[in-house]
Amino acid sequence: MRITILCVGKIKEKFYSQAIDEYRKRLNKYCQLEIIEVPDEKTPENASENFNEKIKEKEANALMKYIKAESYVITLEIKGKMLDSVELANHIEECMVNGKSHLIFIIGGSLGLHSMISEKADYRLSFSKMTFPHQLMRVILAEQIYRSFRIMNKEPYHK
Repeated sequence: MRITILCVGKIKEKFYSQAIDEYRKRLNKYCQLEIIEVPDEKTPENASENFNEKIKEKEANALMKYIKAESYVITLEIKGKMLDSVELANHIEECMVNGKSHLIFIIGGSLGLHSMISEKADYRLSFSKMTFPHQLMRVILAEQIYRSFRIMNKEPYHK
């Protein structure tokens, strides 16, 4: 199983990078985890809705280069479906059983995802109605993917 976390922007804080590296190391025994970052666009304060839409479109075009037709695409969106950890594990396992060998989780930039990316999604996932920094979301996602594999393999993991 290949899992790609496709995201907008770079991790600047060392503590986020260290946490992600730890989960990447733990996941090595379950899957091949790849993290691809595309550049984020500078977003001026008080920018118009139209300007913000153009920023999201530019970021979307960069993301689109990495979305393959045979991949199963899961976007992280506030309006997505909320799952608990067991349900997420079941969903990932169902993808594997149905022959999906490459999952791509997509995390947008500070403005969210452009509709062209949402439309590419096979599944829209929400972790909360709250907004999180996209750097922190990568850590949370990596942890939940790791937790999913522990659940699928009936291995203990703290609750």
